[in-house]
This record gives sequence, C-alpha cells and structure tokens, in this order.
Amino acid sequence: MAAGTSNYWEDLRKQARQLENELDLKLVSFSKLCTSYSHSSARDGRRDRYSSDTTPLLNGSSQDRMFETMAIEIEQLLARLTGVNDKMAEYTNSAGVPSLNAALMHTLQRHRDILQDYTHEFHKTKANFMAIRERENLMGSVRKDIESYKSGSGVNNRRTELFLKEHEHLRNSDRLIEETISIAMATKENMTSQRGMLKSIQSKMNTLATVRASALRSKGQRFDFW
Repeated sequence: MAAGTSNYWEDLRKQARQLENELDLKLVSFSKLCTSYSHSSARDGRRDRYSSDTTPLLNGSSQDRMFETMAIEIEQLLARLTGVNDKMAEYTNSAGVPSLNAALMHTLQRHRDILQDYTHEFHKTKANFMAIRERENLMGSVRKDIESYKSGSGVNNRRTELFLKEHEHLRNSDRLIEETISIAMATKENMTSQRGMLKSIQSKMNTLATVRASALRSKGQRFDFW
C-alpha cells in the first residue's frame, strides 16, 4: 500500500475516532438532561405550591432549549461521522487497495457498529425525553388548573373533578406498571426456583431407580446361586 493512500486511511480513522469521542460525551450529557428533566419538573411543582420566592436554576424552558440545541449538535456529529464512514468504505473499494485486506474491513465494520450504536442511543434518549416532557406538560397543566380553581378564578367544580380524576388516573397507571414489573420479576424467580426443585427431584428419582435396580440384580444373583 502506498504511503499516500496509507496516510489518507489513517487520517480518516483519526477523524472517525475524534467524532466518536465527541459523540460519546454529547450522548452522556444528553442522557443526563433527560434523566434530570422529570426531577426538576417535580421540584418546580413543589416550589410553586409552597414558595414563590425562589427562582429555579434551570427551569423547564431552559431544559427545552438545551434539549433542542444538543439534539441538533448530535445530529450534526452523526451526519459527519456517517460521511467519514462512507469515505472509508470508498477507500476500501478503490482500485489501489488490496481487495482482501481483512484488517481494513474489520476496522471499517467496527466504526460502522459504533455509529449504529450511537444513532440508536440518540433516538432512544430523544424519544424518552419527548415522552417525559409530554407527561410533565400534562401534569403541569392539571396542577395549574387546580391552583386556578383554588384561587377563585372561576373554573367550575365539574372541570376540576375531571382534571383530578385524570391526575389520579396517571398516578394509578404508573403504580400499575411498577406492580406489573414486580409481579413479572417474582414470577421469574418462582419459575427458576421450581426448575431447581424439579431437577433435584429428578436427580433423587434417578438415584433411587439405580439403587433399586442394583438391589434387584443382587437378589437375582442369589436366586441363581440357589
């Protein structure tokens, strides 16, 4: 392989590793933002009820802006990494590169796998964030309507009751999901325990059958002797 083409390949690999490192850091921050969103929203809700003097360091709107900014940055990094991977693929297929160079193909596949993992992680985290934000917006709307009713803004009792029921329904749904997961885990543990018991019983039965067969053979030998 010529020195010029070798340098070109190493330059592409260097670009790919740099972009992968940047994406790794961005995705970690992106995941933390998603995780902290619901916690900060809950704190804001308690703060609205008990105190109006403290301004949150990072409210929902700030997090929304951070989410949009980070999502765009990650999408741009993914696009750049895709471009580098495409150039690496073109390089391995070029006439001046040995077609059976397994090392190059292995390296290219590894970078493709990393790109695929990062893309999947980004879309999964983004979807989780959107779901949490939608839920928090709904819960916040319910809280505001309840507070508006309590402050005498004219919201009728029937509407408030409906919102309260919806709020309770959401809480019950969350509790039901947690209970379902707990039941599934308990069922799995029980099935594992039962399998262990069945194996133990089967082993004991096999041992008993062996002992009985040995005893029968011994009696048969005594009868032959007589």
